[in-house]
Amino acid sequence: MDSNTASNNEQADAPTGPPERARFSIPPFLLISFMLFLLTNHNGDEFLARHQYRDALESLQYQLSNYTLWLTGGESNFTVPEQDPSIPPLIEAFSLNPTSSSHSFYSNATGNFHGDTTFYNITPASLNNSAHEWSSFANTYMADANMTLILERTGLWNFSASNKMAISLLDKRLSHPNASEDIVLVHGKIELTDQNTAEDLKLQFVGIHFVSNGTMYAPVLPLGQSIDIRTLPSIVPEALRNQTAQLVEPELSSQIDKLKKLIDAGVIEQEAALDETLKTTCPFALYASLDPVNVPEVLLRDLEEETQHPEGIWTISPPTLSISGMLISKECGIIYEFHKAEGIGLRSLFRKLTTYAGTTAVAYLAMLVLLSRQMQRSRTPSGITRLSFWTFLVQAVVDALSFAGHTVFALVADGKPSLSLIAPAFLACVLFANEAQFATLIQQFQAPEDAPSRPPAPAPPNDGPDVPTTTTVSETPGESPDATPPPGTTTPIPPQPSFLAFFIHHVRTDPQMRMWLILSVFLTLMVHTILSATLSIMFVVVSYSFLWLPQIYRSARRGRGSGLAMEYLVGTTVCRLYVALYFLLCPKNVLDVEPRGWARYLSAFVCVQMAVVLLQDTALGPTFFLPRRYAAVKMYDYHPVMPLPANDPESQDQSLGDCAICMDAIHVDPSLHRRTSLDYKSETSAATSKQRKSRALLNAVQRNATGRKNYSLAPCHHLFHTECLERWLAIKNICPQCRRPLPPL
Repeated sequence: MDSNTASNNEQADAPTGPPERARFSIPPFLLISFMLFLLTNHNGDEFLARHQYRDALESLQYQLSNYTLWLTGGESNFTVPEQDPSIPPLIEAFSLNPTSSSHSFYSNATGNFHGDTTFYNITPASLNNSAHEWSSFANTYMADANMTLILERTGLWNFSASNKMAISLLDKRLSHPNASEDIVLVHGKIELTDQNTAEDLKLQFVGIHFVSNGTMYAPVLPLGQSIDIRTLPSIVPEALRNQTAQLVEPELSSQIDKLKKLIDAGVIEQEAALDETLKTTCPFALYASLDPVNVPEVLLRDLEEETQHPEGIWTISPPTLSISGMLISKECGIIYEFHKAEGIGLRSLFRKLTTYAGTTAVAYLAMLVLLSRQMQRSRTPSGITRLSFWTFLVQAVVDALSFAGHTVFALVADGKPSLSLIAPAFLACVLFANEAQFATLIQQFQAPEDAPSRPPAPAPPNDGPDVPTTTTVSETPGESPDATPPPGTTTPIPPQPSFLAFFIHHVRTDPQMRMWLILSVFLTLMVHTILSATLSIMFVVVSYSFLWLPQIYRSARRGRGSGLAMEYLVGTTVCRLYVALYFLLCPKNVLDVEPRGWARYLSAFVCVQMAVVLLQDTALGPTFFLPRRYAAVKMYDYHPVMPLPANDPESQDQSLGDCAICMDAIHVDPSLHRRTSLDYKSETSAATSKQRKSRALLNAVQRNATGRKNYSLAPCHHLFHTECLERWLAIKNICPQCRRPLPPL
C-alpha cells in the first residue's frame, strides 16, 4: 500500500510535459533603479543648459563692465532709464497701507503668500468708460500706448480671468561694505491662476526690499526671460535711487561667481519651468509693501530672532504676515491689485513640511505592515483565488504616483525639508514594489481560470510490464544512434537570437517582467505629467473610485468572500484617505492646493466600497446587494449524486473507489449502508430485488444530499476524499493527477 501510494504521489508531482528552463527574472530593485536613472539622466538637456550657462555668464560679465563704467562716470553703453513721472501719483492713488508710530514691519519677508487679485484694463479705450479715482493718472500713464504692440505682447494668456495670485519671496542680504541694513535684495516668483482653466502663468522678479517701511520694488518678467537688474534704480523712489544703484554691482558680481562655480564643478541646475513666453511676453513692475502689524518693533524683532535662532525664550504670538500691492504693465495695459495676501514664513513652512512628511511616513508604514500581514494570510491558493488582481494593481499605481510626487517635491524643496520627504518617498516605493509583486503573483495564479480547458491526454495502453519510455532518435540506414560524425565534419551551431528578440520573447513569456515593464512605463509618464495639478487630481479621483470595486465584482462573480482581513481593509482605507484628503480638503496644505468640496463625496464612496467588502464576508453573502435573479452564482458541485457499487449490500466494505490522493478506499456512509440493508431484506421477490436495491440506494443518497459528503468528484472525473481534497487545495489549486485547474471547493 505504501509503495503504491509513493509511486502515485511521484506520478502526481511529475511534470506532464518537457521540463521548462528556469525563467530569468529581473529583480524589482534593479528595475526601479534603472527606471530612476532614465528619469534623472538628461544628457541632452544638460548639454543645452551648459551652453546656456556660458552664454549667461558672458552676458553678465558684459553687463557688469558697462554698469561699472556708468557708475564711475566713464564712457559706457548703458544708461539707467528715467522713471515715468506719472507712476508715483498712480501708485499713491491705490493707497498702500499707511503707517503709524505703533506699527512695525517684519524685517524678513521670506515666505509664500496667497491672495485674490483684481484685474484692471488700463488701455485708452477701456479708460474712457472708467470711473475710478485713479483713471486720470492712468490716462496720463498710457497716453503714448501702442495698441498694436499691446495685442502682440499680451499673447494667448487670458489676463482678465486671473483672479488668484501666489507670491514666493526670498530676502537676500548682501555682504558688501556699502550695503545698508535697511536695504536687502529680494528674489521671487509670481503665479497668476486662470479661474476657468486652473492653469498658471509663472513670472519671476528680482527687486529691492526696504526694511524700515516694508516697501518692495521689482521688475517682473515671464519665467524663462532674463531680468536686467541694472534697471532697478529706475523703478524706486527718487530719494532711494543712489542706495539702490550701489547694490546692483555686488549682485551682478555674486551672480557671475555663482555661475563660474557651477560651470567649473560641472553642476547644472536644470529649472523645471515651462516656456511661459509662449503664453505672453508682457513685462510688469511690482510695487508692494508688507502690511504693518500692531506690535512694537522690539517685540517683533525678538520673535524673528527666536524663530531663526531658537533659544527657548518667551515671545509674543506671531502676528499675521501679509502683503499688498500692485502689478502694472504699460506695454500690455494691465494692472493687478492685491490686498492682504496672507503668507507663511519660510521656517514655519519648513516645520509644516516636516510635520506632513512625518505623518505621511507613519501612514505609509502602517499600510506596509498591513499589506505584509495580508500577504502572509493570503499566501495559500484558496486565499489567492479570492483576491482581485486589479485591486492591488490600482493601489500599486497610486503608490507609484505618490513615490514620484514625493521625489519631485524633495528635489524642489531644496535643503533640510527635502531630507524629511525622503521617508514617505522611500516607504511609498517599497509599498509600490510589494503591491506590484503581489499583483503579479495573483495574476499568475489566476491565469488558468480563463484558459480553455482541455481533457487529459489518454494514457497509452500498456499490457506488459512497465518499461521506461525513451525518445526516439531518427537515424539513417547503416548508422547507429550513438555514432559520432566522421572527422572533418562540423556540427551546425543554431543562430543565437538578438538581444531585441530575446527581450521581446522574455516579455511575452514572463508575466512578472511584463508587469514591471508596464508599471515602469506608466511611472515614467506620470513623472512628466505630475507637475500638472489638474491631471494629478483627476488621476487620484479615478484611482480612488476603483479602490475596492474590482474586489467587490470578483467576490460577487465567484460567489465567495474576499478573504481580506478587517484590519487591512479599514487600515488601508483610512491611511489612503488621510493622504488624499490632506491635499483635497485642508485649506493650508504644503502644496497650496485649493480645497475641493467634492472630496467629501469621494471619501464617502470609498468608505461605502469598504463596507460592502466587509458585508460580503459576513452571513449576508457576496451577492447580497444584487437582485435575486442576478444573485445566483453557478458553482461547480463537487458532490453529485453517484450510484453506489453493485456489490453485496451486506458487505461492510462498500466503496466508490480509491482516493487519488491518499489511495484509500472511499467508503459509503455507514448510515446509508444500514438503510440499504434493511430495504434489501424486505424484498421478497427475487425478480425485482436488484432494481429495488439500486433504487433504495439512490434514494438514500439523494435524501442525504443536504449533508456533507465524504467524497468529491472533480471536473476531470477524478474522485477524492473531501478532506484530502481540501488539504490539497490549501497548497495547490490543480488536480493532483491530471494537473488541470480546479474550481474552489
